Amino acid sequence: MEGYIHQLESFGCADGPGSRFIIFFSGCPLRCKFCHNPDTWDITRGKKMTSDELIKEALSCKSYWGKKGGITVSGGEPLFQIDFLLELFTKAKEQNINTCIDTSGAPFTKEGKWFETFKKLMEKTDLLLMDIKHIDEEEHIKLTGQSGKNIFEMFRYLDEIKKPIWIRHVLTPGITDNDEYLEKTRDFIRTLSNVERVEILPYHGLGAMKYKELGIDYVLKDTESPTEERVKKAKEILECDKYTKWRE
Repeated sequence: MEGYIHQLESFGCADGPGSRFIIFFSGCPLRCKFCHNPDTWDITRGKKMTSDELIKEALSCKSYWGKKGGITVSGGEPLFQIDFLLELFTKAKEQNINTCIDTSGAPFTKEGKWFETFKKLMEKTDLLLMDIKHIDEEEHIKLTGQSGKNIFEMFRYLDEIKKPIWIRHVLTPGITDNDEYLEKTRDFIRTLSNVERVEILPYHGLGAMKYKELGIDYVLKDTESPTEERVKKAKEILECDKYTKWRE
């Protein structure tokens, strides 16, 4: 089996515990206004690679991982290629590699073959990094182009099976940088028992040049990054310091 891969990163330190070998998958069903990787949206822009090729590349970096490192798959949206991802993680576990998925949850459904494959994938997955794009359904559609109902269903399912997750939330002025929305996000997070870490990711416009190169209008081109004060306030509301298990 071959997957469409956007790029590889040998030494990632912000996408899971320890040092990570990061595999960026191509293809994504969302069109988030703040996305800084629009070049990953089209799956066919990726390079075809086999799971064996990726495992070989990853193992070449294993000596730098330490006790907590391993493979993180990101994107794009890795669950967009779930069959290939299951094959990749199955082989990773044969090599005793720690596995992590950085996902929006957008492809999630509890129906049919996809869900059966997902349940098998979770048996091979140690951790998920999940975005909360927006807590409000109407605003979620405006921000991403799609409903968030199935994404929150995925959050609840992962809680049900006690699969560890880290939650990330992009703080974007005029969209998510709002105390009411942040409080509702906090209240939702409080309903979950499997959360090990909560992170605020301040919005930045560093991907603007990619939009220009692809001929895509960047609607947030006039949006500035949130102030340090607002980032600090958001962290307080989301109780980021409360989640310490990941540090152990």
